[in-house]
Amino acid sequence: METERRDTEPALRVDWAELTHECLINIFSRLSVDDRWRGAMFVCKSWLRAFEDPSLHSVFNLETHFDAPVELARWWIPEFERKIDSMLRSVTGWSAGSLKEIRLRHCSDRSLALVAERCPNLEVLSIRSCPHVTDDSISRIASSCPKLRELDISYCYEISHESLLLIGKNCPNLKVLKRNLMNWIDPSQHVGVVPDEYLNACPQDWGSEAAAIASSMPLLEHLEIRFCKLSAKSFNTLCQGCKKLKFLDLTGCTNLTGRDISSATSNLECLEEIKRPNLYIPRSSYHAERYGHWRLYDERFQTDAFRI
Repeated sequence: METERRDTEPALRVDWAELTHECLINIFSRLSVDDRWRGAMFVCKSWLRAFEDPSLHSVFNLETHFDAPVELARWWIPEFERKIDSMLRSVTGWSAGSLKEIRLRHCSDRSLALVAERCPNLEVLSIRSCPHVTDDSISRIASSCPKLRELDISYCYEISHESLLLIGKNCPNLKVLKRNLMNWIDPSQHVGVVPDEYLNACPQDWGSEAAAIASSMPLLEHLEIRFCKLSAKSFNTLCQGCKKLKFLDLTGCTNLTGRDISSATSNLECLEEIKRPNLYIPRSSYHAERYGHWRLYDERFQTDAFRI
């Protein structure tokens, strides 16, 4: 009888458009970025208004969308950059100044200029692989976002040491800097994906960049400079200026020997982890026969990177 009674009861109908603004915000906060952008915001006007609430836009993180094992060629085309710029400009406007964290790739100066203008509370800026981000927008970020504590400008080859100097001087809370370069030792993984002219624009003046970091970022704790062509002298300068370092990534920095690294980091009392240039280099690459015997060879290249 109970089952029969349930079957005869009218089905409850829920009008999702009638949900309160607060309820919608609570629901949207639990959705993925995809679900928010591709579905929820287009249901009706009330859902769109809830989607645009500033409380939902303190963090804008697209990094998980770039987790493919390899770079995709379509990411480097102008149309894709314009799409990322459009999304970032929208979020910047909706955030009403509350945006604190940005993690994406392939944006440009066009959108970052707006971020600098409207996001004074920005704390994290991760903009890897942005061929059209230059000193112009980064200098604006440096002047307008003093609360910045993490900056990732890896593979952004139009940013120079001048921007690093400004960031260091104007953002005293900066603790994390990632300035990695693409793998120039084995560029085959980028060929056909990253434009050749961009690969060839890889920064070469690492002496100036190291000096800028050393002189303006004394409280830096986490530094990544993968595949940077850093000399022993410049690396020593860097370590002298950044004595609070806890983590250091030197993967691919093949100009540095184990002796160079040990000497420069000997005074870094806070250092907890260091990633050395852990690359396998064939003997033939260095013509080891010129050294006469392997003992002399090993002394010259005292680093875990050269395990022959």
